[in-house]
Amino acid sequence: MTRTDPLDVPRPDAQLHFGVFFQGVNHWTIWSAPDSGSQIDPASFRQVAQTAERGLFDAFFLGEGLRLREVDGLIHDLDVAGRPDAITQLAALAAVTRRIGLVSTSNSTFNEPADLARRLSGLDLLSEGRAGWNVVTTDNAWTGANFRRGGYLDHADRYRRAEEFLTVARALWDGWEDEAVAGSSGAPAWSAPPAVHRVRHQGAQFDVELAPTLPRSSQGHPVIFQAGDSGEGRDFAARNADVIFSAHGSDFDDALAFAEDIRRRLRAVGRPDDDVRILPGTEIIIGDTEAEALEKKRWIRRQQVTPATALGIVGALWGIDLSDRDADGPLPKEDPVVNENDGSFGSRRIADPRAVVAEWRAKAEANGWSLREAVIHLGPQRGHVGTPSGLADKFTRFVRHGAVDGFNVTPYLIPNGLDDIVDLLIPELQERGVYRTEYTGTTLREHLSLREPLTRRAASEQRQAG
Repeated sequence: MTRTDPLDVPRPDAQLHFGVFFQGVNHWTIWSAPDSGSQIDPASFRQVAQTAERGLFDAFFLGEGLRLREVDGLIHDLDVAGRPDAITQLAALAAVTRRIGLVSTSNSTFNEPADLARRLSGLDLLSEGRAGWNVVTTDNAWTGANFRRGGYLDHADRYRRAEEFLTVARALWDGWEDEAVAGSSGAPAWSAPPAVHRVRHQGAQFDVELAPTLPRSSQGHPVIFQAGDSGEGRDFAARNADVIFSAHGSDFDDALAFAEDIRRRLRAVGRPDDDVRILPGTEIIIGDTEAEALEKKRWIRRQQVTPATALGIVGALWGIDLSDRDADGPLPKEDPVVNENDGSFGSRRIADPRAVVAEWRAKAEANGWSLREAVIHLGPQRGHVGTPSGLADKFTRFVRHGAVDGFNVTPYLIPNGLDDIVDLLIPELQERGVYRTEYTGTTLREHLSLREPLTRRAASEQRQAG
C-alpha cells in the first residue's frame, strides 16, 4: 500500500481542497481559552466564513443539532452548544461572502423532501450556486422524541429513506427546464407551461405530488455530501454523493485504502472513479518548529479533555457513573458493565467493551498514565501536527498519491482557529503548486471541479442519443 518511489505520483497535477466545519456541538472546540469566542454570536460564524474565503476554501459547513446531546436521559453539559438552523444561518452568510460554498447538514430521517429540497434550492439561488447539502441520518431516540412518530430507524432503513428522499429532491430540482423562464420582456409569457414539470412519487417512504416552485441555480443542483462509513454508507455515497466526508485522513495508508475502496464502489455502479471528492475531517495544529507544534498539541489536548470530560468518556466506556472519581487517579478497577443499546435515551456504547478496557488498562499501566492521560493518549487521535512547510509536504503527498482530495478542517478554537492555516500553511501549499491562488469559478460545483449533477448527465445522454 505504501508508495515510496518519489516518481510514482499518479496525480501530479491534483489540487488540494479545504472546507471548514463549524461543529457547534462537541468537546473538541475549546471554550475555556481566553481567546475563545461565542458559539452562537452571528459574528463568530461570519468571521470563520470570511477567514475561510480569504484562504480560498471551497466551503463552509454547518452541523445540525435538532436536540442537545444527552447521556442517560440527562443533557450532556460538557459540550459547547451552538447549532442554529443551518439554512437560515447560511442564508445570512451568503450576504457577507462572495465565493465560498455554503453547506447545510440537514437530516433525511426527520425532514420531508418537498420542504427541505425547496429550502435548499432557495439557498442555492440566493447564493448564486454556492449551496451544498450534507445528507445525514439519525438513529437516536432522543432526537426522535422531538417528532410525532418518535423513535428511530434501523440502520438499513435510514439509508433507504435517505436514498428515496434524495430521489424526490432531485426530481424537484430537475422540475424546471433550463429555458423555462422568459429571457426578455417581449416573450409571450413569463414561463412556458410545458417547461415546468409536476413531480409524482410513490414509494415505501414518500407519497407526494407537487409542482416545484423554483428554477435551478447556475450549478444545477446543490452539491451532495455524505459521511457514512459503514458498508451501507459507502454504497449510498457511491450511488449518490458528490463529496464524501471520512474519518480516514490522519494516516496515509488508511486514507489511501479508504479512497481505493470508494473508487471500487464507484466503478461498480458505473461512475468514473474520480467522480467523488474525498475530504476527511481533520484538525490542523501548526508551530514554528516541530517541538513547538507538539507542545501546542499537548496544551490543546488537555484543554479538550478536561477532567470532567475524561470521566464522562471513561464512564461511557465502562458503563458506570464516574463523576465522583478523580480524573488524575487510575482507571476504574471495576469490570465494565455491558449494556445492550436499545435506542433509548443515552449514548451508544460499545457492544462489548471488555477488550477495549483490557487494552486501556495494559497501556495505562505500562506508561504510568492517569485516567485523564489514558483518554488523551488512547481516545480518538485527530488530525495533523507540524510546521507549515512540513504539513505542506505531507498534504501534497496525500493529494497527489490519491489518498484524499483535501480536508474538512475542524478548528479547535472559534473564531480564530483558521488564522494559522490561512496565513502560514496555505502560502506553502501555493508555493508547491498544490493549492489555488484565486477562485476560478463562482459555484461550489466549480470550486470542487465536479461534473454536472447525476440526473442532468442522464438527461444529457438521452438528448444526445435522441
